[in-house]
Amino acid sequence: MPAESGIAEAAAVLRDGGLVAFPTETVYGLGANALDARAAARIFEAKARPSFDPLITHLADAADLEKLVGPVPPAVAALAERFWPGPLTLIVDRPAEIPPIVTSGLDTMAVRVPDEPSARALIRAAGVPVAAPSANRFGQLSPTRAAHVVKGLGGAVDVVLDGGPTRCGIESTIVDARGPQPVVLRLGALALEDLVEAVGPVTVRPGSSGQPVAPGTLAAHYAPRTPLRVVTGARPAAGDGVRRGFLAFREPPADGYAAVEVLSPAGDVTEAAARLFDALHRLDAAGVTEILAEAAPDEGVGRAINDRLRRAAATWDAAG
Repeated sequence: MPAESGIAEAAAVLRDGGLVAFPTETVYGLGANALDARAAARIFEAKARPSFDPLITHLADAADLEKLVGPVPPAVAALAERFWPGPLTLIVDRPAEIPPIVTSGLDTMAVRVPDEPSARALIRAAGVPVAAPSANRFGQLSPTRAAHVVKGLGGAVDVVLDGGPTRCGIESTIVDARGPQPVVLRLGALALEDLVEAVGPVTVRPGSSGQPVAPGTLAAHYAPRTPLRVVTGARPAAGDGVRRGFLAFREPPADGYAAVEVLSPAGDVTEAAARLFDALHRLDAAGVTEILAEAAPDEGVGRAINDRLRRAAATWDAAG
């Protein structure tokens, strides 16, 4: 149903322990009442998500953070004031009201305020914090349109709110600012340069193959069903008769590919990030045997694009 007109009904579903897929500025989220352990368990079941991968809790307003968790470290509060609403997820201590299943047993919680009016209106109408990972099967491409959610999860979701394509197209940046120097746990739609300008030097921690310390940080993740390889620069087709797709950053490759997607003819990394998952969904549906993906410039949100491509490729490296 349309996002704006469906808020009241969707909010009631959340309060009753149901699942609601809704748009944010980053990707579509699969939401449940974060105070309800049984509702949160439905997220893991619907996504086939392993119980060790924690969820992000979404709030309607920045002022709700202290109401939920109590006093927060000054650096965390400063980042929330500077970047919320927005594509920044912060790590805080888990309050007793949030059941451990939401944080996969960790004593910390990932939390953010989305920069999408319908998402905040939904959370506000529900009257509860909303736990919401991306609305897709675990490890697969994140959804940037309601149609992606329906195709991937179908009847596992009680309500899908359609707010059109998401603006950023890539997940939030996750930062732990509780210590002496902020640590970036996941690159995302908030550029590293913007963080550094706001807080000074930061540490970037690579993904993990073990127990994640934050959502979306596994080394292998965000993968299409079609095997994907990351390449540097556009390249001619191999000419071996294999149907391949090509994901280009700016310039399309020479003829010979069965399907081609160009992320940004203007060479804009922000535009490329917004189109990344949508383009990969189309290539995944094109009936190709393999996808070659050109790396983006490693600057701004281009770093997050390359992070997602590396994780997608690692999924197939591990499978091979």
